[in-house]
Amino acid sequence: MDMLVIFGLQFVLSLIVCALLAKWYLVPWLTKQPTREALISLIIPHAFRHIGLAFLVPGLVIQPLPSFFAYTAAYGDFISGLLAIFSLIVLRARWRLSLGLVWLFNIVGTVDLFNALRQAEVIPNLGTTWLIPTFIVPILLVTHGLIFIRLFRELGRSFNLQKGQAANIQ
Repeated sequence: MDMLVIFGLQFVLSLIVCALLAKWYLVPWLTKQPTREALISLIIPHAFRHIGLAFLVPGLVIQPLPSFFAYTAAYGDFISGLLAIFSLIVLRARWRLSLGLVWLFNIVGTVDLFNALRQAEVIPNLGTTWLIPTFIVPILLVTHGLIFIRLFRELGRSFNLQKGQAANIQ
């Protein structure tokens, strides 16, 4: 079987399994949680995105990865991981602007993943880092999606609350 086909199958099947597990187990639990607690739970896997720095380690990949991919994927993951850690800290501390940082983290992290995934030419050289896009990235994509859903719901609540307050003033 062609390497690109194997990669695609592994990625898609991992994504399906993650989505099913989220739908069956994670979403029902998250709906019972306050927004802050739900977001903390969803951000935790992203705090480990420093693992993406492995793209820069000689010997973990078969041949050196194209520098554009290696540096953007590695440092994109690293920055996303740092933003995730900062988001966890400010959510736990209940800082006023914590949702803004979560928005920033989620947008940066999602763009980073899609940017890395679109560069299929690196697949033959991934070596042991193959597990990052075929196993870890699907988990991260599903949790990014769930974070966006929760953030948009919170935004809708805030908008409706402000709209209601404006109606009470008039």
